[in-house]
Amino acid sequence: MAQPLFLITLSTFSALYLAWGVTRLPAERWQIAAAVPLNKAGDGSWGGVNLTWYGVLTANAYLAATALALLLMGAAGISLRAIVFLVVLLLLCCVPASRLVAQVVEKKANTFTVGGAVFIGTLVAPWIVELVNRLALGDQGDRVPPLVALSAISIAYAFGEGFGRLACLSFGCCYGKALSHCHPRLARLLAPLALTFTGKTKKIAYASQLDGVKVVPVQALTYVLYCGAGLAGCILFLAGSYAASFLVTLAVTQAWRVVSELLRDDYRGAGRISAYQIMGILGIAYGFVMAWLFGDDRSPAADLANGWSLIWSPGTLLALQLLWLVIFLYTGLSRVTAATLRFHVEPDKV
Repeated sequence: MAQPLFLITLSTFSALYLAWGVTRLPAERWQIAAAVPLNKAGDGSWGGVNLTWYGVLTANAYLAATALALLLMGAAGISLRAIVFLVVLLLLCCVPASRLVAQVVEKKANTFTVGGAVFIGTLVAPWIVELVNRLALGDQGDRVPPLVALSAISIAYAFGEGFGRLACLSFGCCYGKALSHCHPRLARLLAPLALTFTGKTKKIAYASQLDGVKVVPVQALTYVLYCGAGLAGCILFLAGSYAASFLVTLAVTQAWRVVSELLRDDYRGAGRISAYQIMGILGIAYGFVMAWLFGDDRSPAADLANGWSLIWSPGTLLALQLLWLVIFLYTGLSRVTAATLRFHVEPDKV
């Protein structure tokens, strides 16, 4: 009963989170979460730094992905020590890569790319697992089954990037083409789902002047497909089909990355085929090679009770909260917007 309840809860939350996101986040109100005054000007105003909803929602996505990876790997019997090393090493590779790859591909210093981070993560994840095994960091030196770990990481990524698309709705990035620029049949099909962004500080406005224009809902479509792939991966994972779980989530997410690039209007680098499309294709091929190389370990089916007991401890909960804070500060301190603030006293309330 625990597994069906877990899957129903996860799918219900995902649906409600998306419904809230698409109805609220494209509005101007949902880009800046707070502004902190830093320097006072001669006219009495303050220059400030903006804390963005992009940072809040990105931190939420990292938190959800990490917690899900912990839950699934713990359910499969992988020790907490091994999981911590796996997750920390993977984050140390992927978080900086989200900016470095964007700098190389898009030639922009103050932007992030999940696609680049995922490609780097796909390349290094199997070898991080092997490193953990070489260091005998499993439970009493037991070997971490590579496909079990890769499957859990792939599922966590699918949900993490799916949830992370809401951050893109808030910032107005990763946006689709204007419906008026699409084939008439596609435009009619997507018209009921089209998104309209407002606010001159959103990327869709200052980069493409598409604020107030109905655009292809790429972020919402990505959310649905990725979370759907994650749910399918969870079902296979909990049944013990780890290789199938890994390949399904990887193939769906990276294939959609290739296709969705055709629907996007933001700058994705030079050339008709973007670097991110090439990364997606290579990622799928690489994943199948890794599945063949490591084979199916035929590990026993996962037990969610073991995963919950691993997460529901003070140390794990505090670590997850710290992760949220670090990611929020890394991605939520706006570098492309600024604030001017004024403060005054309300005389009638003194």
